[in-house]
Amino acid sequence: MTCKLDESRGTCIVVQENQRIQELRALKIIAESLNQANDLPTMLESVLKELLQVTSLQTGWIYLIDEKGNYTLAAEHELPGALKNNNKKPMCEGGCWCLDRYQDGRLKRASNIIACKRLEDAVKFEWGETNNITHHATVPLRAGEEKFGLLNVAAPSKTHFSDTELALLESVAYQIGTAIKRIRLSENEQHLSILAERNRLARDLHDSVNQLLFSLMLTARGTKELTKDQQILEMLTYMQELSQEALSEMRALIWQLRPEGLENGVVSALLNYGKVLGLTIHSEVKGVIDLPNHMEECLWRIGQEALNNCKKHAGEKKACLLIEVKNQKVSMEIKDSGLGFSFTQSKEIPSLGLRSMKERTEAQGGTFTLLSELGKGTLVRVEMPVTKGEKK
Repeated sequence: MTCKLDESRGTCIVVQENQRIQELRALKIIAESLNQANDLPTMLESVLKELLQVTSLQTGWIYLIDEKGNYTLAAEHELPGALKNNNKKPMCEGGCWCLDRYQDGRLKRASNIIACKRLEDAVKFEWGETNNITHHATVPLRAGEEKFGLLNVAAPSKTHFSDTELALLESVAYQIGTAIKRIRLSENEQHLSILAERNRLARDLHDSVNQLLFSLMLTARGTKELTKDQQILEMLTYMQELSQEALSEMRALIWQLRPEGLENGVVSALLNYGKVLGLTIHSEVKGVIDLPNHMEECLWRIGQEALNNCKKHAGEKKACLLIEVKNQKVSMEIKDSGLGFSFTQSKEIPSLGLRSMKERTEAQGGTFTLLSELGKGTLVRVEMPVTKGEKK
């Protein structure tokens, strides 16, 4: 009898040791994956898949959540069919119990969620197959006191997670949170480096090429006083005009690289840029909001391209600027009453500059509209959701 007890105890110890070794191996594999990652979406997809494999769970998903409680489905693996309907609409809309607990501060550690509201709705409204998944564990992703979102994992017919399982999930969640913070800090550093390089290039252009063009214009003007030859005078006048035009283009380029006034807001920057181009701009702002830096820069780049088009193609020196903030969306319109061109929405956008505006808008999750008719001017409109995340 004693022998059997001893054998049973020994078997139990071996099982526990094997389980512990498997957990440590899982943490090592995941840590290596996180340390090598530089792209956030790829990292989240990869580590979620690795975690589910080493824990023998079937499905999982990760929500990233901003300061205002807005969430996005950042990664998922083997979701049941009911949650994949309509391009994963059930996972991207509405509230649920884990998000409620996260946002009101109750969810601080790895936790068993009694049941999943999204899966209950899937059964209630007959959205499709749930693969017998009804419950999930949920873990906050954080680094120190900074929170980033939620990690949820589940398996068919599993309604409870042991303390050991929750501890492992919590360890992985801390690693993911630290990796998210590292990647975001790295992206911010790269962004600052780009801005610093733009500023350096703008200074160099101002101090060298800009001054050379100004000197060339003055030289042409002075040389005209030294000759009476009509042909030479015409050539010098042409050189003077070219120099003046190149100087104006250079000043506009410097502004594009380093927009003075953007620290006072995108409207101020665009009005000042309009002055550089020699445009008179009527502006109107509806609604007040502190836009994130990446959104202000996006609107600035789109606005400067639209104003450049007004100067070059409209045939007049007036434009209207409207920026409106409503329902967590920002829209910007720039229009003129100039020459316009023949265009309908079914046509391909005709120029590289206009395509660039469209691509910038869509990169922010927004919509781009272009309206123009011959003799009736052109309108450019962009609308995008106000988000805090940095986008490229």
